[in-house]
Amino acid sequence: MDKITKIDIITRPEKLEELKEAMNAIAVTGMTVTQVYGCGLQKGYKEVYRGKEVAVNLVPKVKIEIVVCEVPVERVVETAKRVCRTGNVGDGKIFVYPLENAVRIRTGEEGPDAIKDPKDLPALKK
Repeated sequence: MDKITKIDIITRPEKLEELKEAMNAIAVTGMTVTQVYGCGLQKGYKEVYRGKEVAVNLVPKVKIEIVVCEVPVERVVETAKRVCRTGNVGDGKIFVYPLENAVRIRTGEEGPDAIKDPKDLPALKK
């Protein structure tokens, strides 16, 4: 069975559109995007609310989850690093996990077949 890998990319929200286009260009066809909040080296920031300074410890980010078996993991990681890097603190992190299995609920397909583009879908009408 082919190896299935999950890649989580946590980065700046303003990088999302460029990252989606870059992933599409390397044949990554599916992803899940979530708005998240987190803190790392940035340690948050200070804001004035009703005249008082307040520490905001969690910074808005986006989390992009991608599962691959045909596209090389290194290509996904290199593309994400290139697109998301600004050189400043807060560019984000990339996490890579091996996946034991995947199941397409609609057909019951398992393993790599569950994440590959389905062959039985009619062409999408525009």
